[in-house]
Amino acid sequence: MEKAYKQCQSCGMPLKKDKKGGGSEKDGTISKIYCSSCYDNGEFKRPHITVQEMQNLVDEVLRKEMKWWRIFRRLAIAQIPSLERRKQNK
Repeated sequence: MEKAYKQCQSCGMPLKKDKKGGGSEKDGTISKIYCSSCYDNGEFKRPHITVQEMQNLVDEVLRKEMKWWRIFRRLAIAQIPSLERRKQNK
């Protein structure tokens, strides 16, 4: 049985906040692991993004689009290195 995740295992976004319900697999099913911002048609949209680049991207989105305070942004980006996508690349 596939593990159910509450947040994208690439960027950390809560999957319930994804307007598309999640990324898509090659067969068209919704991914239960990755959001639509990170994953489409069974592939990562940014296949070579580093942890630091992902942290910078997430920090920018949270700051500019969502107006999060710095302390909350820091908490959100601190978890990125421990997400499943990074564990698979080790």
